[in-house]
Amino acid sequence: MQNAIKISKVTESKAHEVDLNNITMGTRFTDYMFICDYQNGEWNNPRIEPLALIPTHPAAMALHYGQAIFEGMKATLGKDGTPLLFRPDQNAKRMNFSADRMGMPAFPEDLFVEALKQLVAIEKDWVPTQKGSALYLRPFMYADEPFIGMRAATSYKFIVIASPAGPFFSRPIKLYAENQYVRAVNGGTGEAKAAGNYAAAIRPTEYAKAKGYDQVLWLDAQNFEYIQEVGTMNIFIKIGEKFITPDLSGSILAGITRMSVIELLKHKGFQVEERPITLSEIKEAHVNGTLEEAFGVGTAVGIAMIEEVGNEDFKIAFTKGNPVGNDVQDTLNKIKVQELEDTFGWIVEAK
Repeated sequence: MQNAIKISKVTESKAHEVDLNNITMGTRFTDYMFICDYQNGEWNNPRIEPLALIPTHPAAMALHYGQAIFEGMKATLGKDGTPLLFRPDQNAKRMNFSADRMGMPAFPEDLFVEALKQLVAIEKDWVPTQKGSALYLRPFMYADEPFIGMRAATSYKFIVIASPAGPFFSRPIKLYAENQYVRAVNGGTGEAKAAGNYAAAIRPTEYAKAKGYDQVLWLDAQNFEYIQEVGTMNIFIKIGEKFITPDLSGSILAGITRMSVIELLKHKGFQVEERPITLSEIKEAHVNGTLEEAFGVGTAVGIAMIEEVGNEDFKIAFTKGNPVGNDVQDTLNKIKVQELEDTFGWIVEAK
């Protein structure tokens, strides 16, 4: 297919109607969306057009069989006002990894990046300037073929929408170590960014919040002992002089922020181990005084400092603060707005 993207302009932008520096992610959306259709075995008609409702047949297969995946990204403004993307090539690769796991067609990675660049460039006025804020980007793909039957669909839509967003967490968070529900198992869809994974997490998260916690600390499905993820984040735990993050065992999402934090921590001289880690290990480190700090990382939240992990059976308070977590957060935020030099090659200009 040709990667030429057709653009249909709105009469007037609505960006001036919104206080971009005082807004919750996902409550307001920008002027445009990118759309591309998959039919007859190929992607066709890439276009940017005014945001609008999408006609959907009641038998669209995504509604019945769950063929739906998505990505999460953020755009910021550089020192000269140029919109910036953070490692969009990695999101393109992960999108196609998810698509493969869910029996969906790959989307051309070069078109993925180009679509984001053109969309963000045209939505420049929607990018917040406040520290920690950004324009959240949501690429997603779903099966729109009208058919009732258990098989892979033959037609899909790939869409990108955008929503200005402020900082996700303004304070340290408390995690509920879930010991009844599970997020994923090896061989399942946990390592894919599939919509159904998040649907299954809604009820346990509501239970955790009702108990005074902010997010769920997901554990393994067999023993409820091995740490996996935090809500919609990967997790890093500092014991002694080492940072430990669960390895990508097949049930854990390969976070782009996770990947970047590992590189950044090593660059700053810290040891990072990607390996299984248990609640028992954390409890022991807490008792012997070697448990230093913990934080969750993800595109939507950035870096969320963790102050407590517990449930009805135990409670661990992180009382030493998050000196490294705060430094990593500050470094990442500054790289994303070109206040620090991007020596890693992570930033892509959207112009």
